[in-house]
Amino acid sequence: MTERKYFGTDGVRAVAGEFPLTGAWVFKLGAAAGEVLKRDNARAKVVIGKDTRQSGDMLEAALAAGLTSRGVDVIHVGVLPTPGVSYLTRHLGADAGVVISASHNPYQDNGIKFFGRSGGKLSDALEAEIERAIDAVESLPPVTGVDLGGVTDYTEAERLYVQYLVTHAPDLAGVRIAMDCANGAAYRVGPKVFQAAGADLFAVFTNPDGRNINRDCGSTHLERLQGIVRSGDFDLGVAFDGDADRCLFVDRRGNVVHGDHLLLLNARARGERGVATTIMSNMALEVKLQQAGITLERTNVGDRYVHERLHERGLHLGGEQSGHMLFLDVSPTGDGVLTALLSLASMRTLGTTLDELYDDLEMFPQTLVNVRVQDKRAAVQAPDVQAAVRAAEERLAGRGRVNLRPSGTENLVRVMVEGPDAQEIHEVAQGIAALLQTNLARA
Repeated sequence: MTERKYFGTDGVRAVAGEFPLTGAWVFKLGAAAGEVLKRDNARAKVVIGKDTRQSGDMLEAALAAGLTSRGVDVIHVGVLPTPGVSYLTRHLGADAGVVISASHNPYQDNGIKFFGRSGGKLSDALEAEIERAIDAVESLPPVTGVDLGGVTDYTEAERLYVQYLVTHAPDLAGVRIAMDCANGAAYRVGPKVFQAAGADLFAVFTNPDGRNINRDCGSTHLERLQGIVRSGDFDLGVAFDGDADRCLFVDRRGNVVHGDHLLLLNARARGERGVATTIMSNMALEVKLQQAGITLERTNVGDRYVHERLHERGLHLGGEQSGHMLFLDVSPTGDGVLTALLSLASMRTLGTTLDELYDDLEMFPQTLVNVRVQDKRAAVQAPDVQAAVRAAEERLAGRGRVNLRPSGTENLVRVMVEGPDAQEIHEVAQGIAALLQTNLARA
């Protein structure tokens, strides 16, 4: 992977107003991106969309100023889900798209994520090229007169995106649905699409004020939606996160139906030969897929890695427990509203309900032990620890799995053991954790 200074696995993300998400730095980011894009098209154009955060206007203005200062035209599409910006980038033939959002994070955070002209995320190499160009912005010759870029407000963006989504919607006439829009980017789009499909819809958290996005709502806070579904005799509930690139369901009993369930549902209905997910997905999913003759590819945590594996294997369907799903034969990026529609269509194809799906995929018990160490890489690679992991894998013999993962931010090793017997996996996890602690004492 190309080393990047500012771009993480999902763009640039920080507290808005603090470096690097200051107006001055974002101006330079826009100017740098403009210079890189102009190498392929002297009159490049960029679509910019955002979620409902208070800081979105400031960052949008700074980014647009930077782009236009280098002769790039900007198309504002306003508040729109992240996948909506991807769709409009393709639809309008733009050279790139930009989303200003921090997804499921609290409102104080924000982020900037770029799409290429195909609607997919920029490559690591191109992000690194933009980063290098930032340092040279102040020495660039001025752009003046007719060579400066301009700004257009594209008022048809939401209508076109809703129209696109409705083409993938099953007939939802008579289906009673509760929807949590997270006071985020889907607060208008979600209800419009489901109502157009005929659903009897009750939508909540549809009044963003710039500071209430994801606050005790959305796909990371399902308690309110669960209560609404249980008490209101709804057939199901669906929740999006702040930028609506993921969704989770709630069955009529209030149980959470997450990404593992949705992978199984859609893989069966679509007749997939293989799917991709991360190391965090439950082994019960792997067992059920094997029974259906469907292979499971596991990756590191992050939808970027799932996306890469799907491309490598020529597969279409992938996702994470968080509800971030990929249907690459339909869209190049995760789309929460689209995921909900396609999953409801798959339920119709199989003649099943969310309640039945939840009951069918009985999750294996999982235990997670965090062990603080001095050198997390060395601790994981210690010979006696590796031997213990091999012994545990032999003991579980296909009935479970063991995963040791160094924390990305702390001096911790996370010991995860999964299997059908809760007592057994607890013993296995504690045994490996004790060895890690013994090695720490020796260090």
